[in-house]
Amino acid sequence: MGLSKTERRLRIRRRIRKVSTGTAQKPRLAVFRSNSEIYAQVIDDVAGTTLVAASSRDKELAKTKGTKTEVANLVGKAIAEKAKEAGIELVAFDRGGNLYHGRVKSLAEGAREAGLKF
Repeated sequence: MGLSKTERRLRIRRRIRKVSTGTAQKPRLAVFRSNSEIYAQVIDDVAGTTLVAASSRDKELAKTKGTKTEVANLVGKAIAEKAKEAGIELVAFDRGGNLYHGRVKSLAEGAREAGLKF
């Protein structure tokens, strides 16, 4: 019997986290995708702190109309702008066990468009 979808995603997530850690020079851009919302954080794993965060629930983004994919693109742009204000340009992308497709891909492309490098 195979694994459920969530078990499979958690296994992939753990495998990614074994090798991908965020440092002060190159923090980790972690993405969490729920059924209705999407969240992104830039994390320094060495210090154990979240440097900047953005989500589709933020006040300025919650008002926007559009598909979930379009909102994810705006979240990517928002996290990139906040990261640039904090002096961060280079990050390691952590897709959180999700496929690089759809909303996760849209968030990544939005972050790249706004100037983050990964």
